[in-house]
Parts: sequence; C-alpha cells; structure tokens
Amino acid sequence: MLGLGTFRQGRRERRCCHGATSPRLPAEARPGSWAASGARRRVTFRPAQAREHRPNPSATLRSLVPGPPEVTRLASAPEGAGPEVGVRQPERALGGRRRPWPGGRETPDGSGVTGAPGLAGTMAEGEGPAIELRQRKKPKSSEYKESAKEKKIDDTAVPERAPKHILLQRFAKIFIGCLAAVTSGMMYALYLSAYHERKFWFSNRQELEREITFQGDSAIYYSYYKDMLKAPSFERGVYELTHNNKTVSLKTINAVQQMSLYPELIASVLYQATGSNEIIEPVYFYIGIVFGLQGIYVTALFVTSWLMSGTWLAGMLAVAWFIINRVDTTRIEYSIPLRENWALPYFACQVAALTGYLKSNLNTYGERFCYLLMSASTYTFMMMWEYSHYLLFLQAISLFLLDSFSLEQSDKVHEVYKIYIFSLFLGYLLQFENSAFLVSPLLSLVVTLVLVKCLQLNVKKGTFVAKIMKVINFYLVCTLTVTLNIIMKTFVPHKENGYMLKFLEVKFGLNMTKNFTMNWLLCQKSLQAPSQDFFLRLTQSSLLPFYILVLIICFLSIMQVIFRRINNKSLKKTVTLEDGRIGERPEIIYHVIHTILLGSLAMVIEGLKYLWTPYVCMLAASGVCSPELWTTLFKWFRLRTVHPILLALILSMAVPTIIGLSLWKEFFPRLMTELTELQEFYDPDTVELMTWIKRQAPVAAVFAGSPQLMGVIKLCTGRMVTSLPLYNDDDLLKRNENVDCEEDDKLTYSKYGRFCHEVKINYSPYVNYFTRVYWNRSYFVYKINTVISFQS
Repeated sequence: MLGLGTFRQGRRERRCCHGATSPRLPAEARPGSWAASGARRRVTFRPAQAREHRPNPSATLRSLVPGPPEVTRLASAPEGAGPEVGVRQPERALGGRRRPWPGGRETPDGSGVTGAPGLAGTMAEGEGPAIELRQRKKPKSSEYKESAKEKKIDDTAVPERAPKHILLQRFAKIFIGCLAAVTSGMMYALYLSAYHERKFWFSNRQELEREITFQGDSAIYYSYYKDMLKAPSFERGVYELTHNNKTVSLKTINAVQQMSLYPELIASVLYQATGSNEIIEPVYFYIGIVFGLQGIYVTALFVTSWLMSGTWLAGMLAVAWFIINRVDTTRIEYSIPLRENWALPYFACQVAALTGYLKSNLNTYGERFCYLLMSASTYTFMMMWEYSHYLLFLQAISLFLLDSFSLEQSDKVHEVYKIYIFSLFLGYLLQFENSAFLVSPLLSLVVTLVLVKCLQLNVKKGTFVAKIMKVINFYLVCTLTVTLNIIMKTFVPHKENGYMLKFLEVKFGLNMTKNFTMNWLLCQKSLQAPSQDFFLRLTQSSLLPFYILVLIICFLSIMQVIFRRINNKSLKKTVTLEDGRIGERPEIIYHVIHTILLGSLAMVIEGLKYLWTPYVCMLAASGVCSPELWTTLFKWFRLRTVHPILLALILSMAVPTIIGLSLWKEFFPRLMTELTELQEFYDPDTVELMTWIKRQAPVAAVFAGSPQLMGVIKLCTGRMVTSLPLYNDDDLLKRNENVDCEEDDKLTYSKYGRFCHEVKINYSPYVNYFTRVYWNRSYFVYKINTVISFQS
C-alpha cells in the first residue's frame, strides 16, 4: 500500500482532513505535480504498488455515501518504497467550492477526498507504526437524509437571470397585449352602446317608450330595479322583494331567490352610492353596466386565446370573430337584462383564470393569482344565474376526464373541486338556503370525486394494477354520482324543475306526452335544434372551417398522448415547440373536452349556441395562431424540404393575418353601416295599451294574458299579473297553461275553438262572462263580469 506523509516547509504547516497536517505548497509547485519533502523532485504514481492492497468493494461503496467525518489513519510507507509522497490540496473552484478528486468526490466538510479507487483517508503527520485501515462507520438514516438534502440543494441549478434586453422584450409584449385586450373590451362596449342608440333611438324616447323596449323576462328584471330605486331604504327594498305579493296575484314569492335578482340589487346600490342619480338617468346607468360587462366578456376571451397560443394576435382574431358573429354569440341586442348577459362575463373570467392555472410552466405567484381570480369569478357567476351550476357541471366533467387520463397532476384539479364546493355552500346560504344547490348534479359529482380520491390506493403508475384501478375509479364516480343525486333529491325538500328531465326525454324521443307545458316548450325557438342558417353564417365568416381544423388536430394529438400513456411512455412536464405535441398541454385538453360537450348540446338546443359559439371563436383563434399546432401537424407529415418549426412560425403569423384582412374587407363596412343607419322602434299599439291601463284601469285590477305581455305590463304600469315569463317555476308554468291564448295548432289538438278567438267573435255563451272594455289593432281587453246573466 502506498503511504502518504506530510509536507513541511519551514515551520509553516496546515491541517488537512481530520487532524492531519498539510503545508502550503511552494511557489514552484505547479498544479498536477507531486512533491516530496526534503529533495524537490517529482514523483509519479506507480500502479504496481496499488496491487499490494485491494480495497473492499463494500467499503468503497460506503465511502461514497456522505456521513460524519472520522479520523482514519493510514499505514506509513514501507521501507524501500522511496520518499514519502503527499497529495496536493484540491484547488478552489468558482463559487467557493473545491474541485472533486478524479474518480471520487468531496467530503461533507469540503476538506478531503473520499471514494477514490484504491486510495483512502487523510495525511498523517510524521512517520509512525504501521496500522490496519479501519472501515468507515455506516451513517445514521437521519444524517443521510440531511446530507442528501444538502447535496440536492447544492446540485440544483440556479436559473440565470435573463439579460435586460430579453426582459424589456417580455415587458413590451405583455404591455402591448394587455393594452390591446383592454382596448378591445372598451371598443366593444362603446359599439354596443352606439348600436343600441341607433336601433331604438333611445335618447329621443320618453320613459314609457324606453321601457317597452324591454320585452318578456327582461321587463320583469328591470321592473325590480325600479322598485329598489323607489324604496325608502335598501333594507326595506330587499325585504319587499323577498316577501313580494305585488307581482303575481294570490301568491307571495321571494323574487331575489326565484329570479336571481342580485344584479339588480348591486346596480341599485351602485347607482345611489356613487351619486349617479344627479348625473345620469337610471335606465342609462343600468344598461351601461351590462354593456361594460360585455366588454369584460370580450377581454376575457382575448386573454384566454392569448394564454393558449402565446401571442396576443390570437386574442385580436377571437374578438373579431366574436363581434362579426354576435348574432350567434350573444343575445345582448335583443334582451339586455337577461341573466346570462350578467353572468357569462364572470364565467369567461373564470375560464381564463382556469386556463392559466392549468398551465405547467406557471410560477407560484401567477398560480396564486389565477386561483384567487377563479374562486371569486366562480362564486359570482353562481350567484348571477340560476342555471350556472349546470354549466359548471359540464366543466367539472371536463376536469374529471382530464384527471382520469392522467394528463395533469390531480392536485390542481382537486383544488378546483374545492372551489366548487365552497361556492355551492356560499350560494346555498346567501340564496336563502336555496335547496337547488343541494340537489345540483355538480355537488353530487364533486363530493363523489373527493371521496374517491380519499379512498384511492397508492399504486405505482403505469402498472397493470394501476390501469385496473383507473377503470374501477371511473365506474365508481359514475355510479356514486347518480346514486348520491337520487338520495339528495329524495331526502332534501326542493322545488327544482321536474319538467326539465321530462322535457329532455321528450326532446330526445324517449317519451311521448300530451302535456301542454311540454309541447309549449318544444315550440319555443330557443329550445329547438339550430337551423342551417346558423352553420351558414359561421362558414361565411371562416370561423367554422378553421374551428374544425383546429379541433381535429388537437383531438388526434390528445388521442396520441393517451395511447402513449397506456403504453407506459413518459410524458414531458413542459412541452416545447420542437416536440410537436400540443395534445400534452393540459389547458388544451380541457378546452377540447369542454367545447365538445357544449357543442353536442348546442346541436340539440339552439339556445345553448350562445355558450358554445364564443368557445368556437376562442379555440379557433388560439389554434391558427399557435406554432405548436402547426408543428404538430408537420411532425405527422415528416417534412424534409422545409424545417417544420420555421414553417410553423411563418404560418402562425401569416394565416391569422390573411384571415384578419379578409374579415376587415368584408365585414368592417357592414359594421360601420349599422352604426350610421338610424333605425326606429315603433310600437304605438303597446304604448296606447299601457297608457290606458295607467290612466283608466282600476289600481287593484289584475291582468291575465300571454307571459311576454305580462312582463311589460308589470314594468310599465306596476299592476298585478297572473303569470310571468319564467321557466323555473312549476306553478307559473301551470298558470301560463291556463291563460295561454296562442293560436298555434301545434300546441295541442282540441275539437273546440281557441278560447281567445271565441271571446273576440262574441260567441255565446262566452259573451255572458266577459265585457270588452278596450281594444286597438293589436290588443283586446276584457273585464270579467261579476254578475253573470244567462242568456239563451
């Protein structure tokens, strides 16, 4: 065995390793040389001496494990082996660390070398008797964990700070994108305001004529906004709405709970608290808030497309498609105070926050911001619309499928489930213990998912047992969700609309009925299948073809990723442009699943196209502007002549530019024509009817008629009505059935004539029951006789 001695140079010595001494090397010593004490000559290692002692392999392996330093003495050099040979201290590397010994590694305290083949230990001072080499003790588990943790921290690469010019480019990109998003929202809100003014000539109308523009259920919502402004105090106004007996005759209703009047409560508070009553009229303040929310809606779509594609050019294209197809993306032109016009902007913000939250390369602060925004927007959306939990139910299904395919860490998805539960709980409390939240399918699904997550076994991923467990979990979620929802509806008293399930059964041909309400709902245009004109309009604006292209590429890429997962092939945590795998991005997977679910329902019910078409605009714009989508396509074709990444970057800029120029050339003149063309809303018959009711009809009179007209009477005159144009109350639907005067033969077959027609022609014996008190070209008003005379 080779003995190691001590260098001495005068009296200057230096301790090395564990108690051994090491001198300062002379100035003449060069790196990589070996010096001996006494005579200054160089000595070279001879491998022949290493054959005298072969280290124990287990001892060598133990020496590689960091542990507490120990003093290990080595035998002195045998006689005749020449002068003593010393080991040079490793030089300091950059950052204050020692360069490791070749073939070994540094000791925990950085003072020596361990793990070198055939060598061990420290330097002994002077020459002493030969002793045996003692083996290093096995470190304790706690000490091993601490040392391993320190090594992991030391080995972690600290990300270098980006140069200033790159930071400036990123800041400029974000600033321009945010400015474009805010500008798009403001311009759209101003466009809606100008178009509304030109369509109804709103500023030159009297108050009664302005209120007539609110039709159907919109008139009901705005009437409660007026009642809140007339109330002596906010508390008194809320009490009158929660105990309302001045709207529907012989019935007291909680209008805030039944009609989701939180938008009207907030608008009335803002109008009075901000002092706007001295600046602007109430109707302008009300519709101004709705138009502002539509601007936020457009901004959220802009941001979502930007997050998915990485360029704000996608946001501009999404906004352009949304405005051009606004007939199929929103109902703001026809009915301003609708609940969906108040609620969908918050849902768009929630989708934008969820998109950012699902991204893999999001930092901690961005993830926290997205989580808070998602929580606030989810709760607000749920409070604004009574059907919001059904839309969130579809979103939860999309997230469940995303988690089932193991395409994203389940921790993020289950954090979203917690947001659902918290929002449902708050909604139940603040909606006056509304039982609709308890029997909601969203609650049943989320509770089941959380329960299955707690019962899930820790099985190694990729194994056959793990795949079987996935199938079992999927089955448990489906069965337990249905079972739990049935149990909740059995034991929780609720007034949820039972006719919705019956309507779906009749709609899909699973059942036949002669019920008036079911057939009346089937005759509503918004509940029928979309017409061919809908698809023609989307095709003319080039939206539908590009949406189908993007959807096919993303769907096939997702299927490819799923098969890779089934075959136990690893997936990258961060997908780069060179990979050409857009289907591995969790936010893309979620949006593809969600848009397929919404599109399937929109193909059956036309009213749901206002939920699906904005998704179409967002997904199509983000797809054609995303280089990853084009790279994925070119990777499949295996292009050789042109580099796929270069071609993808070119197409991601060229294609949206060409689309934008074509849309500008074809549709921009139409938009300008709509703003310059002055229209007029002229309905003198309705104005005459409302004027007569206000002036000559008794104050205690109750009016019965079609639900659409009843909403206008409630708004313009404040008189009681027998029915309202609402679909979420069984009693009101039965009242509509009793007083309906529709002349459409598709409602139901009867051998008798329609009631209103018989009354208008004074056909006996109905003439004994009614007396006509007012009529014009459009309306006839009859008074019920209190004393009935029987004529032959």
